[in-house]
Amino acid sequence: MAEAQPAKRHERRHVALPVRPGSAFETQSGLQANWPQIYGVLVAPPGARHAVLAMHPASNFMNHYLLDPLAERGVAMLGLNSRYYGGDATLIMERVIQDLGAGVRYLREQGYRTVTLIGNSGGAALVSLYQAQAEKLTISDTPAGDPIDLRQEDLPPADSIALLAGHPGRGQLLTNYMDAAVVDERDPLRTDPEYDIYDKRNGPPFAADFVARVRARQRARSDAITAWARARLAQLRAIPGGPRDEAFVVHRTYGDPRFVDITLDPNDRAPGGNRGDTPQQANLSPSNLGRFCTLTSWLSQWSMDTRASGPATLAQTSVPVLQLEYTADGGVFPSEVAAWSAAGGARVQNHRIVGATHYMKGQPKQLGQVADLLAGWTAGLK
Repeated sequence: MAEAQPAKRHERRHVALPVRPGSAFETQSGLQANWPQIYGVLVAPPGARHAVLAMHPASNFMNHYLLDPLAERGVAMLGLNSRYYGGDATLIMERVIQDLGAGVRYLREQGYRTVTLIGNSGGAALVSLYQAQAEKLTISDTPAGDPIDLRQEDLPPADSIALLAGHPGRGQLLTNYMDAAVVDERDPLRTDPEYDIYDKRNGPPFAADFVARVRARQRARSDAITAWARARLAQLRAIPGGPRDEAFVVHRTYGDPRFVDITLDPNDRAPGGNRGDTPQQANLSPSNLGRFCTLTSWLSQWSMDTRASGPATLAQTSVPVLQLEYTADGGVFPSEVAAWSAAGGARVQNHRIVGATHYMKGQPKQLGQVADLLAGWTAGLK
């Protein structure tokens, strides 16, 4: 059997786009604070008429797995990073949509007939919030009450949205992932085994009442952190000349019952979430979702008060939507796929990529299916 050939690597054009300065102490870099820019990679095959733009709030999309497959099919792609790439402790979602707008504007200036926003994973809620505000700008401050100078020219609307393994947004995601067994936010070793999904005495399989109690504790934990963050922020800002924000740590944030019991919200996934056979260690690790925060960033991105609630904002848009469900995804589940479909209604075209995992690592067949569907989708746009 002939050895499989690696995918052709197409020429990359590195892109640096200026953006408006953010809040004070948003970055430790004086250069970035005074001359802020965001960076990306454009792969533009000759003659391409349609472009797609992928951005995540904090992940690096400059090496996105679709860059070369889409170029092979004649579609240009910009993988663009937000200003918070690699470090989301101070991330403000209302600022990220401004960064995304710089990418849309750049592609418009390059003369592409259409621009499609790719909402991959955590990018799904981002692009939905962006398009909703591009169609009708309503945001003038952050959830912490800080004014933010968004302008309509910052947010040129896109022509369509493509959701790829899209989760419902950082607030809902973290709430679903929180370890319900935590009883002391200051001490991650103090837990209640009655709510511990990793305590084998509780399952799997998990009883319905156990799951209900875990879900209630997760929401209560999230809401308690939000209430504390608001109270602490008010306390700090009441001090003349005092701090405007403060850092804190959130422990044990990888505890969704669906990681352990695959009969819950079933699809083709293996146990373990997107961390394979180590979800319990991921839960305890010093590097996981929402671990390092500030009060303002918690309210904007991780709390249930976030404006980046994916299905809710998708419902406020008017453009056509392509949704691709990765059926072996360990972190995005069928109920969430259904929520996106319900939000978009008749505008949503759904496809299942059978056997695809969240990152599609080592899955060239599924990757080709995704690229084919995206290329066909963009070709059908007017």
